[in-house]
Amino acid sequence: MSFSIKLTASPWPALIAAMLVWVAPTATWGQTSKAPARAPAPKFVEVPATTQLLQQLQAGGYTLYLRHGPTNNSIADRVPAVDLNDCGTQRPLTEAGQALMAKVGQSMRQAKIPIGEFRVSPLCRAKDSAAAAFPDRAPEVDPLLMYVANFTASQKAPVISNTRRLLSVPVASGENRLLLAHAPNLMELIGYFPKEGTLVIFRPKGERSGFDYLASVAPEAWADLLK
Repeated sequence: MSFSIKLTASPWPALIAAMLVWVAPTATWGQTSKAPARAPAPKFVEVPATTQLLQQLQAGGYTLYLRHGPTNNSIADRVPAVDLNDCGTQRPLTEAGQALMAKVGQSMRQAKIPIGEFRVSPLCRAKDSAAAAFPDRAPEVDPLLMYVANFTASQKAPVISNTRRLLSVPVASGENRLLLAHAPNLMELIGYFPKEGTLVIFRPKGERSGFDYLASVAPEAWADLLK
């Protein structure tokens, strides 16, 4: 069984295209040896953002990760023939999702959060969310922010590595880096599956030191934070 994402007329390098080819892994049965037991990973705890933290974002220096808006779950990605150039082969953003993302973008502007570098996943639901939230911006489409839920561990690795790097690299004062992508990617990285439209705030500490998760802003929380 195989899975591939069609990259029709794509300008991406062959290396990226090769990364997006999925082959079902085989399982080995009947092994008698057992791996040593591992302690369970600590459960991720979501922290609501405060007005004070939003004020700190005005000075810049943070990385923000925004999950795309609500989608129509009755229309699945057309695996194994998802075409990044054809939104009809992908799970779409709903009209309510577009409206929600427009409100999130408006709230971020009202909070006077400056955005510098702006990267988005190549899937249509992410690009449409970006257009709804920030209609006057043209984000950079980053193939290494791709949705990883259907990938093998080896295919997830470069996406997660890129996401970790973008969360860690310092950001100049006066602006914040914004990544608009998917919940499974953060789940792989830090064990966190934010709801649709949630803004997640990180403090970069450098590529070698990583980043700190600070807080999240659920879409319904903006009204109280902006009072």
